[in-house]
Amino acid sequence: MEIILADVRGFCGGVKRAVKMAFDNAAKGVYSYGDLVHNEFVVKELEKKGVLTIDDTNIENSKVIIRSHGVHKKILDKLEEKNNEIINCVCPKVEKVYNIVDNFYKKGYNIVIIGNNKHPEVIGINSRCNDSATIISNLEDIKIPEGKTLIVSQTTNNVDFFEKAINIIKDISKDEVLVYNTICNATFKRQESIRNLSKKVDAVIVLGGKKSSNTKKLAEIAKLNCKNVFLIQSINDIDLNIFKKFNKIGITAGASTPESVIKEAVCRMENFDKGEMMEAIDNSFKRIRKGEVVTGEVLYITDSEVMVNLGYRSDGIISKDELAGGPDVNPADLYKQGQEIDVYVLKMDDGDGNVVLSTKRVADMKIWDEVEELYNNKEKITVTIKNQVKGGLTADFRGLNVFIPASHVSVRFQKDLSKFVGEEFETEIIDFDKRKKRIVASRKNVLQEELDKVRDEVYDKLKEGDIIEGTVQRLTNFGAFVDVGGVDGLIHISELSWNRVKHPSDVVSPGDVVKVQVLNVDKEKNRIALGLKQTMEKPWDVFKNEVKIGDVVKGKVVNLLDFGAFVRLEQGVDGLLHVSQIAREHVEKPQDKLSIGEEVTVKVTDIDEENQKISLSIKALIEPEVKEEDEESKPRERKPRRERKVAPKREKKIEEPKQDDFNMTIGEMLGLNFADADLDSEILEDGKEISASEKEETEKSTEE
Repeated sequence: MEIILADVRGFCGGVKRAVKMAFDNAAKGVYSYGDLVHNEFVVKELEKKGVLTIDDTNIENSKVIIRSHGVHKKILDKLEEKNNEIINCVCPKVEKVYNIVDNFYKKGYNIVIIGNNKHPEVIGINSRCNDSATIISNLEDIKIPEGKTLIVSQTTNNVDFFEKAINIIKDISKDEVLVYNTICNATFKRQESIRNLSKKVDAVIVLGGKKSSNTKKLAEIAKLNCKNVFLIQSINDIDLNIFKKFNKIGITAGASTPESVIKEAVCRMENFDKGEMMEAIDNSFKRIRKGEVVTGEVLYITDSEVMVNLGYRSDGIISKDELAGGPDVNPADLYKQGQEIDVYVLKMDDGDGNVVLSTKRVADMKIWDEVEELYNNKEKITVTIKNQVKGGLTADFRGLNVFIPASHVSVRFQKDLSKFVGEEFETEIIDFDKRKKRIVASRKNVLQEELDKVRDEVYDKLKEGDIIEGTVQRLTNFGAFVDVGGVDGLIHISELSWNRVKHPSDVVSPGDVVKVQVLNVDKEKNRIALGLKQTMEKPWDVFKNEVKIGDVVKGKVVNLLDFGAFVRLEQGVDGLLHVSQIAREHVEKPQDKLSIGEEVTVKVTDIDEENQKISLSIKALIEPEVKEEDEESKPRERKPRRERKVAPKREKKIEEPKQDDFNMTIGEMLGLNFADADLDSEILEDGKEISASEKEETEKSTEE
């Protein structure tokens, strides 16, 4: 009969921590809320030290141990309110799940927990989202709420079950689904170990408490490959004669199972078969291979090497070159005699019978393991930018090379990446390959998360109608984007001014600080509509208060049409300068006299308040209008009568007039040119009188 122990078994780190803290504080008058771990042996040992197990919050002014699986938040709050000292033994992995759920619940995510809804750990996680989580315990009837969803897992969950549930959820969900694999790494390794072991043996013994979730899952995994699986709390709970028919027997233990229970099982099996069984057990404890990481105890330290006890038939040796601190470090500064350290097996024999070890390799592996855990948990890392390369930036994280693509350097396009060299960035790992030693990170995701937080705060604060101050960031053809507390709002081109605007640059420029009114807030569509003109007095109101009909004002030509020109006055309103009012003479087109942008002085000839129209005139300034009634009311001015010249009497022979002489006009005879004179009817009458008088004298002269 051969006994094979699982490589990973027994207490996990969280349980070791919880048990140590509990026993360090164990005494009479100390209480434990629920069983510290799901193992009766540990619970009984605590009871022997005086620790009482309770399931209510009626105690006060006492010391209370909180179990490793955690409790409902309300229970913890009540215990603290009653002035109890809390010994928090909750597993750090579980605490991390608390923080993840609490953070995303506050961001509005629906919470889905994959696990046993009656398990204390799941109850505690659910309390961090106000008991609103959807808990998935089986694959038959999975339903998830609508909207963005966060999925976490019970830390002791079956990895296969978790992955199947995730695939189903992704198929049925139409919204954003964010998955955090919160299964404990120790749980995963323990499950992988029993999965491999169960393929090699005829029977499997699983040691653990009957209430332990992770122990039950180990048994379930073992049954996938081995028909003979026995789940027992201790070796005393089973008849060993059952195992006589099996050639190979595998043994594993749950996370809450003490090492003493495992050793007891080994001892019983030893007594059952002292021959082959004992040899198999002995080999299982001391077998090591090249390339493995094992734990050893420092035996002694010299200036050039460290000797380590591996529990193997030979001791191990670490040369100075293979120390984690580098070849220049003093080994005595790194380790102390009796200290337990993890070492990497380089060679099984150095020629002198020693196993060749390295702590430098372990340190490198641990860093990659830590990065892998950071990647799986979506945790952020701080990197230092080293160089600009093709396609992005390279950065350093604890000696490892990190690549940041250009598209993930910032939330906005960055033309020059060299300016970031030497800076520290908080980033999120977006791609990781441990085998290829590749890490790809994003600063954009971190910045976007911060912007989303600021955005939520701004959207919660802003209300329609608020007058706020912002800074113009950039201009487009359709408007101006303004930063209002970390979030951009849009002033549409129609809301920039009460007047028509051809381009936003006519009103504002990037960097301008402006007061704007909030017109609309749409958080779902991530839109904030702003108005600039609403913070200014309407130009028409200013015009009405300052200008009246007949006033002479200045303005600038802003548009030219066939029927006239539009002039923008100093008050910001436009008036029409009709083509007939541009000049004294006839103007065919406004373009013949005016040009856009030209400053002109005009007279306000009419104001239509109802339709908000203004009539302007330049002609009125050149040739003021004269009304007909004014012309008629003025007395007509008479031109002075022209004095009649009397020709002196000449003594000469009177000749009979020639026929041509009779063809002369009276005006020609008097020396007047009526064709050129502008005489009115009275002057013409005077002319007739003069003409009649001269005729009379001519007749008298003829008679004589």
